[in-house]
Amino acid sequence: MKGIRMYYIVKYTGKFGFVKPWTAVRDGETYSQQFLSPSTLEGIEKKLFPETLSLNGQISKIVRYRLTCAAINIQQEQTQTRGFNGKRKIRDLSILKRGVMIDPTLYLAFNSKSDAEKASYQHICLCRNEDILLPDPLVEEMDEASFNSLKGFELRFGESERSFLVGYNRFNGQPMYGWLEIDGKSIL
Repeated sequence: MKGIRMYYIVKYTGKFGFVKPWTAVRDGETYSQQFLSPSTLEGIEKKLFPETLSLNGQISKIVRYRLTCAAINIQQEQTQTRGFNGKRKIRDLSILKRGVMIDPTLYLAFNSKSDAEKASYQHICLCRNEDILLPDPLVEEMDEASFNSLKGFELRFGESERSFLVGYNRFNGQPMYGWLEIDGKSIL
């Protein structure tokens, strides 16, 4: 079919998954746990395709993704400030609330069937090494409209009138922008 964009999809699932929010202190306000930032997706791509390690700030093989989960379980984490309190010579403590996804499903879309097949034989981690998602070994071919109808969240990367700041790239320190889509419909 001429003019219809086709993707090769790999589905990953797991029992739980942690997505590090870009605003750890204010995540209760921004709800950044529902989407992957560009640098998180770049990290996943570098794990799946080590040949892309030298391409800092670029995502060249994964063209789209969709992330969903059954629920988000809010957990508390105690942290320490980087600096010492000068008078007491101690580090101040703080409590952050972060969410862990229960039964996450991540769909990764590729333009190349060979890239999708290579990815379908490897596990991934969202942000922490213990949060392993395992692939479904069957690669599914899907047109763009069908992919857009998959349930879940996707941060579309780039700057436009719908974009907002989603953090700073851990590979090059540059600001990252995008707009959020849910089931193929933008919410901005």
